[in-house]
Amino acid sequence: MNKIALITGANRGLGLEAARQLAQDQGFTVILGARDLTKGEAAAATLRQSGLDAHAVQLEVSQETSVGNAVREVEEKFGHLDVLINNAGISPEYPAGQLSPSQLSAATIRQIYDTNFFGALSVLQAFVPLLEKSHAPRVVNVSSEIGSLANISNPQWFAYGVNTLAYSSSKAALNVLTVAFAKEFAGAKWKINSACPGWVKTELGTQDAPGEVEDGARIYVTLATLPPDGPTGQFFNGSGSMAW
Repeated sequence: MNKIALITGANRGLGLEAARQLAQDQGFTVILGARDLTKGEAAAATLRQSGLDAHAVQLEVSQETSVGNAVREVEEKFGHLDVLINNAGISPEYPAGQLSPSQLSAATIRQIYDTNFFGALSVLQAFVPLLEKSHAPRVVNVSSEIGSLANISNPQWFAYGVNTLAYSSSKAALNVLTVAFAKEFAGAKWKINSACPGWVKTELGTQDAPGEVEDGARIYVTLATLPPDGPTGQFFNGSGSMAW
């Protein structure tokens, strides 16, 4: 029986590519979470055309009703979940237009947190019972190098000049979520880690990014398929462990 993976924000970009790699290279059944089910179904159809086992579920991570409905649908169709990749994320403040911290509204910060932190929290909490049914549950929280306090406080870091209070702090909070859940579910069964795909060519990253989506998604797959003696409660990019 195939392992089951759910990826949020998976109708395009890194989420869709991670789904493709998991299905194609690892034999997973993949569930694409998408705010717009029509777009999710279209993305799943492209994977099925390549002979992959792909499905879509309507999932707006910032809406509790949507999250609850997704849990029920996954349980009814599959009975359990092996991998959860919290990939959905937004950044209205950047790169569309960087606002200084003194200009950034609390409403914008709350909007970003609703998806990037509270959305990931809600999805993970809701799917814990289905993940518990797996022999080897894996959770990947998609963070960012700009959520690393070690990076953003280092004048020598290449992106030191980027000062995105809302997005950066939402990803730093997500990293705390990773550590907290890894502590709660410590042991050989669960592996819960944060992943940084790097700056890659997506709608959020723009086409100016130096990295390709295929490369950025590989760290998702690596952390989603960790062996029993693999790490948990840590932060990784494609080159290895990262500083918080």
